[in-house]
Formats: sequence, structure tokens, C-alpha cells
Amino acid sequence: MHPRAGQVAQPDDLIDVDQVVGAYYDRTPDVADPAQQVVFGTSGHRGSSLDAAFNEAHIAAITQAIVEYRASQGTDGPLYLGRDTHALSLPAWQTALEVLAAAGVTVMIDARDSYTPTPAVSQSILVHNGAASDEGVRTSGPGLADGIVVTPSHNPPRDGGFKYNPPHGGPAGSEATGWIADRANQLLRDGGLSGIRRVSLDNALDAATTHKHDFLSTYVDDLANVLDLEAIRGAGVRIGADPLGGAAVEYWGAIGERYGLDLTVVNPQVDPRWAFMTLDWDGKIRMDCSSPHAMASLVSQMRPDGGGGAPYDVATGNDADSDRHGIVTPDAGLMNPNHYLAVAIHYLFGGARPGWPDTAAIGKTLVSSALIDRVASGLGRRMTEVPVGFKWFVPGLLTGEVAFGGEESAGASFLRTDGRVWSTDKDGILLALLASEILATTGRSPSQHHADLVAEHGESWYARVDAPATREQKATLAGLSPEQVTSTSLAGQDITAKLTEAPGNGAKIGGLKVTTSDAWFAARPSGTEDVYKIYAESFVSAEHLSQVQDAAKQVVGDALDGS
Repeated sequence: MHPRAGQVAQPDDLIDVDQVVGAYYDRTPDVADPAQQVVFGTSGHRGSSLDAAFNEAHIAAITQAIVEYRASQGTDGPLYLGRDTHALSLPAWQTALEVLAAAGVTVMIDARDSYTPTPAVSQSILVHNGAASDEGVRTSGPGLADGIVVTPSHNPPRDGGFKYNPPHGGPAGSEATGWIADRANQLLRDGGLSGIRRVSLDNALDAATTHKHDFLSTYVDDLANVLDLEAIRGAGVRIGADPLGGAAVEYWGAIGERYGLDLTVVNPQVDPRWAFMTLDWDGKIRMDCSSPHAMASLVSQMRPDGGGGAPYDVATGNDADSDRHGIVTPDAGLMNPNHYLAVAIHYLFGGARPGWPDTAAIGKTLVSSALIDRVASGLGRRMTEVPVGFKWFVPGLLTGEVAFGGEESAGASFLRTDGRVWSTDKDGILLALLASEILATTGRSPSQHHADLVAEHGESWYARVDAPATREQKATLAGLSPEQVTSTSLAGQDITAKLTEAPGNGAKIGGLKVTTSDAWFAARPSGTEDVYKIYAESFVSAEHLSQVQDAAKQVVGDALDGS
């Protein structure tokens, strides 16, 4: 833990925006260096221009590869292009538009020339492709739309990110991203920028194929079809929404005005340095709304003052592209993402959405809390457990076979009230507003509902530990096998499963999960940062959790020592 974790950033913690943007244009990647190649993790290509990992050549090559990929798939409709508030997002957005315009792709850009949350891009793609129609979403045929979001999500200010959403509206699968990355790297090897057609930015903006699209109104006006906003207004729930300097900054004010909510945008400031942020656990500025250190400012505002109660009934945070949520209540502070997912699932499937199919499943990632399993069992609902990555929920959300998909890193989405698809990418705004709906319709905060679930299903202790890892070490961890766990017990309990494939769909999990009746751990490399992660949970005690973590660390240590 960094000694200044949770404290406001100091000048020395801030990026030099001109330096970061200058490096985007000035540095040319060495494609022979794996660290400077195009690599798609769980949510797009990410890196810093200062490391020659996210530069103009990368984005031109990736965009050209997307042009070729979408053509090979017969995707000939509009491409929705959005960006967040990172310093590198606008330059990369401009590069992408220049390549798309040169290729004759119809591009929909923000009518306000502003920021676009990831869920708004997903929702616009799906609406174009028929999500709100009686026929439902089309995933084949002429005129289908797709999209690009320029964002590294919650990553530090020095980073950039670039992700592709096919016509299904969600994150592209590994087949697509693998093809795009391979083609982009080939283009870089073959000459980079010199071999890619582009037009000037002015010509791209004036092109007949470039159109203005009102992402904000399309999204905000449609929210009434997925949430009970009238209940929130009628109950007078006081909402404090902190965009954390991200793409939702204008959306929250529009939501409050459109639906007459008692909603305050706690911090409307946008600063590509994020000088107002408190440092995360490792001393970095990271817009992680699930981290108590990154959310320290909002949490402190929710503590009752000397004159009475907290200023808001519910306070929420989002990351830079608004696909993640953080929920703060006066009685509990920042909720653990797993706790809130369990509450949301219990509320939605417990009668709040009578229009959902009775057979629709609950989707969770295999590193999410086992409390969700117990809640699903108590509701008599089918649960499907998938690997890390929201892309695994896309097919079920599209068809309505999965009504809710959530992951432990505070990302989730769910169906419209009539059972049709809303978004197939994570929607932090949606989940943040759901907290207010829960309070409005039940009279109890999400944290109070979690206490009820604990009383019914038992208390658990959950933790994730991150540690630095090289690319080689990450590759070793991704190849962990059940045979590397030779013991038949874990922290005093019999092992019930050793998993390298997800039970819900049989897909490789890129690591290892070991379970007992009251505990589990999973070890896997990060898909977006040079770290590995050990997740663990115990329904016995905090001490038992430590024992489970020790066993997990031993497995990882043995694997790295043998690499």
C-alpha cells in the first residue's frame, strides 16, 4: 500500500499533457518489441505514448484493420465513434476518423463534439440494429452498425485505449480482436503510417460520410425503458453523482433535468491530469470507482457532518468511460462491488422486473463472489458462470437468455423492463441509477439490503491481491493447470473443483480456480496491466481467507519459479 493512498494528488503525481500528446505523434513503435505491438486485452488495446505502446501509428493501423475486418464480415452500416476524457483520446479519435473517412466508412460522431460513455455507444449501435423494435436486434444482413470507443477505461492519465464493438454492441470477441491485432501489427511491419490511406482532419469532418449523432439524447431519453425513474423522482431520492472527470460528466446533469430528479453532479470538472483525484492503492492516479482509495473524496462527503446526516441518500461514481459503477451509502460508505451485484440481482430477480423471461439466467464472472451463487439458488434462478471479460455475456443479453450480467470489477448491465436488450457493454450509469431505484421502491439502501442477504446466506470475506508481473510471467500464469494443485484440501476443507474452464460456457479462463464448500481462489494475469491477480473468498472467517490466499500464493509462486 502506497503511503499516500487515498490522499489528493500532488503536482509531482500529474502528467505533462503536452509531453504525453507530443509522444503520441513523435514516437514510432518498434514492432519487434512485444511491449510496443498491438495487443487486445479483455477490453481493447491499451498503453502509453511515453512507452511507444499507444501512438499514432498504432491507431492508424488498428483502424485500418477494423475497416478491413468489418468489410470481411459484411458490416456496411454506420460506425459509431466515441471517446472519453483521457489526454490521448482526442488525438486517437482524430486519427481514427481520418482513416475511416479515407475508407469511405459512414461514421457517426458526437453532435456536441464532446465525450461519449461506452454504454451510450453500445446502446446507439443496438438501437440502430433494432433493439427497440418488435423484431429485435439484427446481427446479420445489410446496414448493420458497429462502433469504436477510444478509452483506456479506469487506467492512469498517461494511458490511451482503443476498443471495437461489433454489431452485437458489446466488446469484440477474441476471434475478432485477434484478427484485428494481427493485421494491425502486419501493417506496422509493412511501413506503418506510410502504407495507410488517410485524409486531413478537416476533410474527415466535412466528409459526406461523417454525420453528427446525438448520443446523449438517444441514451438519456431511453433510460425510462430500463429503470423506474418515476419512482426515484417521486420518492425524492437525493443523488450525488461523481463522474470522476469522465465521459458521464454531461450525462448526469441531463438525466437529472430530463427526469426531474434531485441530482447533484458532485464534481463537474474535466482535467486530463486528474489533479483532483485521490491516489489509488499503489500511488497512481486511477479512476477506479470500485477502489476506496480512488473514491476517498466522495466517501468523505457522505460521512454525516456535525449538523446532521449525509448530503445525499445515495452517491455514485463512474470511471472515465462510465462503464463501471461505485455505490456509496451513508450507513456503509463505498460498497464492495460484489456486495452490490448480489443486491442488484436479488432486487431485480425478486419481483422488480415482472416483464423479464422466467427462464432468463443470472450471469457472473468466475471471480465474482459466491454470495451471488447463494442468492441465485435462493431465488430458484439459473446461474451461468463465465471467464473474466464482459464479452462472455453478450450472446445471452442479446437473446434475453441472460437478464443480468455482472463482473466483480464493478461492471454490469441488464435487460429493459420488457425483457429486450438494453446494452451489451457494461453500463456504470445504469447500475448507479439502479441504487436509487432500490432505495426509492423499498425504502432501504443497497447496503441495508446486503446486510439482509448476509443474515440469510452468511457473511463472506473477499479480497483481490495484485502484484507486478512481466509478460512472460503472465503467460505462465495463463497456462496454470489443475495438476499444479497437488493437495486434496484447501485451508482445511476438501477441494471440490479445480477449474481451468468456466462452468457456464466451457471457455478457457486463462488461469486457475480452486473451490471448496465455503471458499475458493482464482489466479489469473491481468488482460490490461502488467500485474497478476489472486482473487479469494471465504465464508468462514477473515483468518480463513488469509489461509486461502497463502495457498493461492504458493501455487502462483511455484508456477513462476518453474517458468
